[in-house]
Amino acid sequence: MPETTPSPSETKEGSRGKNTGMAIVAYILFFIPLLTDAKNDPFVKYHVKQGLVLFIASVGVMIISRVLMIYMFAWILNIGLLVLFVIGIMNAINGKEVPLPFIGQFADKIHI
Repeated sequence: MPETTPSPSETKEGSRGKNTGMAIVAYILFFIPLLTDAKNDPFVKYHVKQGLVLFIASVGVMIISRVLMIYMFAWILNIGLLVLFVIGIMNAINGKEVPLPFIGQFADKIHI
């Protein structure tokens, strides 16, 4: 059988596919992909930035809930952050670079 070479779009998708795991890890621990070779992949970098913004937002919610003692409001915000976390992981699994609602626009301002 003759060997066929993959088209550039297939190669790009294939390289993106092998770093999907690191893009998912970026939402769990955003700094881990930065310690590997995946830090050079733009797809992984995008999700690292999204994961970092999500982490900063969760720390902000935690501080607000402790300082202002508005636990019920913080509980609702934490559920919202959990939903954003799931959306981010689903985007990474599907190979999409879609900004997270409400907080995703801040990730574009981060330069890693």
